[in-house]
Amino acid sequence: MEKVITMAHGSGGRATGELISAIFAEEFNNDVLNKMEDAAAVDGSRRIAMTTDSFVVTPVEYPGGDIGRLCVCGTVNDLLSRGAIPQYLTCGFILEEGLEVVKLKRIVHSMAETAREANVTIVAGDTKVVEGKGGLYINTAGVGFFTDAGEVSAEGAKPGDSILVSGTLGEHHATILGHRMNIENDIKSDNAPLNDIVESLLKSDVEVHVLRDVTRGGLATVLKELAKASGNTFVVEDEKIPVSPQVRDFCGLLGLDPYYMGNEGKIVCIVKKEDEAKALEIMKNAKYGEDASVIGHVEASKPNEEGSLYSMTSIGGMRNMDILQGEGLPRIC
Repeated sequence: MEKVITMAHGSGGRATGELISAIFAEEFNNDVLNKMEDAAAVDGSRRIAMTTDSFVVTPVEYPGGDIGRLCVCGTVNDLLSRGAIPQYLTCGFILEEGLEVVKLKRIVHSMAETAREANVTIVAGDTKVVEGKGGLYINTAGVGFFTDAGEVSAEGAKPGDSILVSGTLGEHHATILGHRMNIENDIKSDNAPLNDIVESLLKSDVEVHVLRDVTRGGLATVLKELAKASGNTFVVEDEKIPVSPQVRDFCGLLGLDPYYMGNEGKIVCIVKKEDEAKALEIMKNAKYGEDASVIGHVEASKPNEEGSLYSMTSIGGMRNMDILQGEGLPRIC
């Protein structure tokens, strides 16, 4: 097999078959995919959650992860945010001519390992080759099943609820930006599947009102959207927002605000006030949740202030926060 991807790999002929069997089928090996049918036949349920996403991050490999791990985490976490248990994924690869086959193998292997960690099965896929400079893009679709706990909605926040976040913010954003700017540091991406955190919460008697993964636009954008969806006011405290010393220094160097930095392994959880302590304990004891923190609360909005988000500063001031304006550079996924 050639050392780089060529247009022949997208022809549907022998080269395509070799690419599929040598890389994708070998890593994603399972009884459903191995049938190589035009569509996968899988078990279903009465009600399912579905999502789709495309990943175009540059670079495709970075400290702590790569586009293969990222696409599984992003898709899985979107399903978890609705309270669904992820089950099946599909993946479409767009490969640019000149892509090194050894790099593709590394990324596909990473994707397969992450799928196993997230307990999902990749049941169908597609590959296209286009002219270019050796780049790689991945589109995914995901299906998850709802449990007896039911669906979780962005509209679910209620006055008095507590707002929690599963860990420190900004690592993925800082990793991608630092790599592209050749800034040496020890920061690694947080890209991670959050099954353990969410499934542990859903299996408990904690009254979970909202779940949302904190990706593009950062924490402030996510909380503002959730406040608007529920018609309530959210108040968070600056001193309770978890940020690692390395990311805080990185932000100070470049003038960045951790509230607006993208993440790929963090989730916001809004629960009934009485369940705050138990929810925090569950999150801290789950994989990827050891730095979880209670960061604020939900209030009933005053007239004409529905959907407001405020952050309380260290000196007691209140900052009115909005969604991210413009492009959050760099593109993180």
